[in-house]
Amino acid sequence: MRILFLAKILACIPAAFAAFGITTSGSNLLVDTGAGLVTTINKANGDITSLLYNGKQLQDSSKFTQLSSGLGSATVTSSVANNIGTVKIVAGSITHYYIIRSGINTLYIGTYASAEPTVGELRFIARLSRSTLPNGNVNSDVNGGTAIEGSDVFLVNGVTRSKFFSSVPFIRDQVHGVTGSGVGAFMIIPSVSYETSSGGPFFRDINNQGSAQQELYWYMNSGHEQTETYRTGFFGPYALAITTGSAPSASLDTSFMDSLGLQGYVPASGRGTVSGSYSGTLSGVAVTIGFKNSAAQYWVAGSGGSFSRTLMKPGTYTATLYQGELEAGTGTVSVSAGSTSSLTLTSSLNKPTTIWSIGTVDGTPAGFLNADKIETVHPTDTRMSNWGPVTFTIGSSSVGSFPMAQFLAVNNPTTIKWTASSSQIGARTLRIRMTESFAGGRPQIIVNSWTSSAPAGQSFKLRYTSYQSRFSRVSMIPDVHMQRQKTNLSFSVTRGTWRGINQAYDYAIPSGTLIAGSNTIQINTISGSSGDAFLSPNFVYDSVELF
Repeated sequence: MRILFLAKILACIPAAFAAFGITTSGSNLLVDTGAGLVTTINKANGDITSLLYNGKQLQDSSKFTQLSSGLGSATVTSSVANNIGTVKIVAGSITHYYIIRSGINTLYIGTYASAEPTVGELRFIARLSRSTLPNGNVNSDVNGGTAIEGSDVFLVNGVTRSKFFSSVPFIRDQVHGVTGSGVGAFMIIPSVSYETSSGGPFFRDINNQGSAQQELYWYMNSGHEQTETYRTGFFGPYALAITTGSAPSASLDTSFMDSLGLQGYVPASGRGTVSGSYSGTLSGVAVTIGFKNSAAQYWVAGSGGSFSRTLMKPGTYTATLYQGELEAGTGTVSVSAGSTSSLTLTSSLNKPTTIWSIGTVDGTPAGFLNADKIETVHPTDTRMSNWGPVTFTIGSSSVGSFPMAQFLAVNNPTTIKWTASSSQIGARTLRIRMTESFAGGRPQIIVNSWTSSAPAGQSFKLRYTSYQSRFSRVSMIPDVHMQRQKTNLSFSVTRGTWRGINQAYDYAIPSGTLIAGSNTIQINTISGSSGDAFLSPNFVYDSVELF
């Protein structure tokens, strides 16, 4: 009876006496945490072919967990010391690490890339068993759907879904995952892990797709609305944590990795801090301070006029003060290992005294029509409000009726009606701020009987340049000499993001154009390109101001 009772107890806790370590089994490595998670890694290419957790198979059997779309072939080695097991996978310009600690069901991961891989986008993708882990992001569950835009946006039971609708801005994306009965698989990405990626704090990328498999991602570099050149070096550390279903803490202790000698890894002792103050930003709008150079990027939220960013690699950085997601001021700071540098940032955004304004100057379309849905819903979705064209009346229309985006073939033009007093007429300026442009879409205005010049199409290059272009009665103004780069035209607001290149256009309205009484301002989308419906040239509004 006692033996039977003991057997039942042992059956309930099968991992309690598992052996921690890494062993070879034929053409595979068996990586055992000693706490219930056994990972099988193919020695020929580094693919993870099995994730067995307390008897539950988490790995899909037809497609595997891998870097990019698989490394093809690789040299795979392993070592165990001091209750830490390391698997090293080398393929061309890539050195990839899986690391375990005794008693912890987490795969700690690091990826070193000396150049962008030829095997595809630089991403980690866990292709997991949908039957074991059926619960992902509902907005990105495309299983059984019909493709309606490329091979990435689907119609499922009358609603639109896409893997792009799982994306979250980097600054807010520290933990995301999928779950099943008594089990969960989660990516953990500490803030420092984004240092070698590109795009800044508000860039976003795919996290999950539910299809025949349950796919869990961390994108390090991609061409999805790319706004700056790629960085190379060490990406991470990041982790795939296996739990009993609850989300793990975003605080990932990776201090043990400081002594592992990982290629390109910089330990905490080799890093520094920047602390300082900021001023001049708009009250009530979130503040972020970003840092970047060609090798690294960082960010931190500001609060009460001060900030402190830790764990930065040594170097000289351009610091950017963000008002919301809009570049408001810049500075330069040098970081040294083991020390704290000081920095003061002040907003240099032009802040005219406006006659009227629509929206908040914050680099987002927040508050505008359909802006509350666009991150997780395609523009064609029946859950969207009618796009227009919209006629907006100053003084009576709600901000929520002004379109967040203007598509040449859908809701063009947008018309603003305004009754002016005699003191409000004369020579004035209309400023239109945009967060993103697709296929060369940009605004041209008609004020009563006067038509502005057509702003020239912008040719952005993937290198840092500051510029100011001017043309008859219209100018494109840089905010604090904003750095401009080319935006990848393969992706736009139809893929759940408004985060492109912030732009501002000033239109000088001549004296005698506006009248005391009723005025009409028509904003037209123009472009040298064309397209159908929501893939026609378009732009996303940040704000419109008259002063």
